[in-house]
Amino acid sequence: MVNPITYHDHAVEVLAQVAAYVRTGQRFVLITSVDIKGGSARDLGSLAVVNDAGEMTGYMSNGCIDQDILLQALECLRSGSARLLRYGDGSPFRDLTLPCGGALSVWIDPAPDTAALVEAYNALLARAPATLTFFPETAGGALAPITIAYQPKVALTLAGRGAIFRATAKIAHAIGFDVTAFSPDLHDLDAITAYCNKPPTHVTSQQGITALELDATSGFLTLFHDHDWEPAFLVAALATTAGFIGALGSQRTHAARLAQLADRGISERDQQRIRGPIGLVPSLRNADLIAVSALAEIAQAFAYEQQLVVEVQQARQAEPSPFLAVVQKARSVC
Repeated sequence: MVNPITYHDHAVEVLAQVAAYVRTGQRFVLITSVDIKGGSARDLGSLAVVNDAGEMTGYMSNGCIDQDILLQALECLRSGSARLLRYGDGSPFRDLTLPCGGALSVWIDPAPDTAALVEAYNALLARAPATLTFFPETAGGALAPITIAYQPKVALTLAGRGAIFRATAKIAHAIGFDVTAFSPDLHDLDAITAYCNKPPTHVTSQQGITALELDATSGFLTLFHDHDWEPAFLVAALATTAGFIGALGSQRTHAARLAQLADRGISERDQQRIRGPIGLVPSLRNADLIAVSALAEIAQAFAYEQQLVVEVQQARQAEPSPFLAVVQKARSVC
């Protein structure tokens, strides 16, 4: 029998399930990728959890070894003993190969620090960074602890109207972004409500646009063809620490946009924060493709910002693990 797996990517999604298990008292095992050599489908520090019913949330590969990890996790839950497992190059599991090459080591812990996990979940939910420290062990003794810093999910705020606005909200939600939206069009807001993390906002005048809640892991897009709405939104976005600000339109439109912002006292340095025309593929004429192109540019930008930084501290025994580097970094898209 194949056990069910829910393929959640981001740590906050896995930790949400952990927090639910802690609240209900359900037993579970935490799984963490603690070493990667060569290619991998997942980042260092990726999380998964398996409950005592055999249900897995999160994943360690693209399906090639997850069922085995799930079964190993259930055995750890039964025995109460943690395991450090290696797959791929150097693994004892010769029948379980990694098609992408290299090797993956996972730490399976049936008794993780639940207080630390819930604290990390609450931090990420509040859009603050979180750190978790793991203490892998082998039969030979404890290895170096690993501390991993996690960033909140990418949040995307949209201001616009029309087909591109609707398509961007739909696709952004599908790829896991936390979506917030503003529009002067009630029909557009009704169409995208299901894709937003909170009720979208109806704006009736530019004077009412004064503040936006954006942080370093937030993106912001204006998606108007009637560009008169843009300046107030862009001024508000530039007053935040938003990690990405972009605007729809042609090169000529973007030049006019920047001139308007200059007239409002926006510095050249701040003007340069605005990506425009938005999108990796120029001159598209299809709303869905324009949305994909814009979201791909956002993903590209945050791929360099949202790094999982792993600091391997001093080993707790004289002989450190041969497969742990001093500092390893893995890039993550959200």
